[in-house]
Amino acid sequence: MTTNALLVRCFLADYSRNGPNLVLLAVIPVVFVVVAAPPMADAARLLGGTGGGPAVETVTAGWAAAFLTAVAMYFQISSARTTDRRLALAGLARVRLATARLTAGAVLALLATLVAVLALAARGPLDDPWRVAAGTAMFAVVYLGLGAVVGALVPNAVNGTVILMFIWILDVFFGPTLSGSESPVLRLLPTHFISLWTVALPSGHGGPGELALSLGWVAAAVALAMWVIAGTTTTGRTPRTGRTGPVGQLLTGLRMGWHDWRRTPVLWLLLAIVPTVFILLSDAITPHGHTPVVLREAGVKITTMVDPADMHAGTMAPVAVASLAALVGLFVVLDARAADRRLALAGQRPAVLLVTRLTMVLAAAAVATAVSLAVTATVFDASNWGVYIGGIALLAVTYALIGVLLGPIFGRVSGTFMAFLIPFLDLGIGQSPMLRGEPATWAHWLPGYAGTRVMIDGALTSSFDEANSLALGLGWIAVLLLAAIVLLRGIAGSPIPERLSNAHTAHA
Repeated sequence: MTTNALLVRCFLADYSRNGPNLVLLAVIPVVFVVVAAPPMADAARLLGGTGGGPAVETVTAGWAAAFLTAVAMYFQISSARTTDRRLALAGLARVRLATARLTAGAVLALLATLVAVLALAARGPLDDPWRVAAGTAMFAVVYLGLGAVVGALVPNAVNGTVILMFIWILDVFFGPTLSGSESPVLRLLPTHFISLWTVALPSGHGGPGELALSLGWVAAAVALAMWVIAGTTTTGRTPRTGRTGPVGQLLTGLRMGWHDWRRTPVLWLLLAIVPTVFILLSDAITPHGHTPVVLREAGVKITTMVDPADMHAGTMAPVAVASLAALVGLFVVLDARAADRRLALAGQRPAVLLVTRLTMVLAAAAVATAVSLAVTATVFDASNWGVYIGGIALLAVTYALIGVLLGPIFGRVSGTFMAFLIPFLDLGIGQSPMLRGEPATWAHWLPGYAGTRVMIDGALTSSFDEANSLALGLGWIAVLLLAAIVLLRGIAGSPIPERLSNAHTAHA
């Protein structure tokens, strides 16, 4: 077996070592194509997307493959920085190492593409299956390169995954098949031309054809990834902790968490920038019209017609906040697991550890919420700001706690998949008033239902009529908080695995 083949085999074995990674590699494309495609087709008709609903349903396969490949490749690179550095120091050519990493990613991209296209074909016959398959593969390869570049340049998992989420959601929601915007700036999105070529629609922009521009993006993404991976070096860092009384331990833990976040200022920029861009772009691209929304007034359900251009920005804020809160909760817990175990062995009180981690998670969620509300206020006027803010805060806390649970249960890669997928399906699809006047029955069982009903009540009515939803939302928080406490206590009390002790950044 050649060196490259052996490396690729080892890299793939490392990815598959965590069972949920392979399961979600098959499940997520099916969920996107089968569950998300119809509502997004409705959104495309509302927003005036190129090609209408059928075009969106087709490119959902590409979006799914891109999402999976980007996240998988990010962790392939970021979690193995020290290992790759040692291999290079031992004499392995950096170009060969980068080639092996990209080849392993390409295998994952191929699997994601195959599953996504098969799921799309199962929904109905494809007009041009080979074009759809090739387009979906180009989606995956472009995001393979993006995931590798971000993984090489941004080792912090929160920063890296939020950057990828930012790029991917911009690409999805403001791409040509979903958005009706003709802004030249949006042509710079990674899969703008790939989307158009996949559904056989002309761009109308002039210059090179859609296929040439698509292949240019593919080549550029792979070349940039190869160059960045080959030139990447890493250094190790060892966390330091202290031990005092209960109050002192808590203050020390919060201070150390704050110092850690100060070393990653990109996190704070992303917590501010991501909601800002989503909200302002949603307001800018949404055309005027009329869409029905079911509300509750004086205890009675009523249906009122609302202009989507006036409402869309206000409903984008919770989607951005929930996704960020889930990711922060995920990685705050995962990154602190080994440290918390050592602190517990050194005498740190479990209650202090719990409060410290939960406070850091909720603080980050509060920052994202505050920024989102400040930006929303510039383009949207809620009828009852107090209720509207309460609804978004309810969603932020709910998804922050969901993120805390996802990390230890699923690990880094699969946990990141879930932290994107759950709020996207729940808030972006199931609860969105842009897609249906009232959530479907299945959406009532999701964690975002209660907070969304409170938020919409505050956004569109002057009185508060969602007391039952508020109680349900607080119930969700109580259950999630209890589960988080049990899980975090178990982490602090468990022994330190040798692999975590020796390599803090190893795969979860």
